[in-house]
Amino acid sequence: MAQPPSHYVGPDTATVAALEATAADLAESAGEQICAACEGELGVDFKPPAAGSAPNSNPVSRMDKQVESLIRRRLADAYPEHTIIGEEFPPTPSSSPFTWVVDPIDGTTNFINGLPLFACSIGVLFRGRPIAGAIWCASTHTFRPGTYHASAGGPLQFDGRPLSRRAAGSWRGLAAEPGRAPTYAAGWDTRVLGCATVEFAYVAVGLLRIAYIPRPRIWDVAAGLALLHAAHCQAMVQRAAGWDTMLYFPAAVSGTDDLVHWSEPLLIGEPSELARAITLGHRSCSCEPSMHRPDHQHGSF
Repeated sequence: MAQPPSHYVGPDTATVAALEATAADLAESAGEQICAACEGELGVDFKPPAAGSAPNSNPVSRMDKQVESLIRRRLADAYPEHTIIGEEFPPTPSSSPFTWVVDPIDGTTNFINGLPLFACSIGVLFRGRPIAGAIWCASTHTFRPGTYHASAGGPLQFDGRPLSRRAAGSWRGLAAEPGRAPTYAAGWDTRVLGCATVEFAYVAVGLLRIAYIPRPRIWDVAAGLALLHAAHCQAMVQRAAGWDTMLYFPAAVSGTDDLVHWSEPLLIGEPSELARAITLGHRSCSCEPSMHRPDHQHGSF
């Protein structure tokens, strides 16, 4: 992947830490509101379905919009000059190099059916690079809700405490990918979770060894990239020439509209697992994943 300009300098450590703390606090507050909503009757509307799909195949809960509204209000108070991109409302563009990317409830179909595989994702970009992120998950490695979070140069954390990635066992690990004919079943037992942000969190913590996400949107990815990098994992993007390491969103150079419409197939995991997955998938790779371990010096991903 083409690199950002060589003169790129990220924000200072204190600023990045404050952004991570805000993202984690907002994600936790969103999670509390979501959990409270699960105890009552859920209002559900429907977005336009994909071509050939059933009219009720693209649900959005009213809680999605309530949670995003809450997050936007608090961000507007804390960082009124920053850009905000969310799934449910039009973006609030600005000239600031900071962009908040919000998915209030990812895995809405799981959520409205009571399946605890859904999440709230809040990421922060600086000139298109993920510098902080938090993902509240309804179900975590502790078998309860909690928030995974990280920032550039810092460790992966869970509810405010550093968290080491789970080591691989001698048994077959798990991979997440869409249904039908699995590509990676020769190397891992495959699962379909129905929530991309949960897959990012679970790969970062080591519950999943890899995940293939064919049609992500920026709100599925922004926070998850920060978690991956903190866990010494990475994302590979599939393009015509093969697989390439994804470190930032090139669309940021073109403006907010291009960020909103960004979508590229991603394969995420630890570098050696990614190399194995690419081989199993019979796909060419334009770079060697293990040569691109994230740089944990400040200001560089």
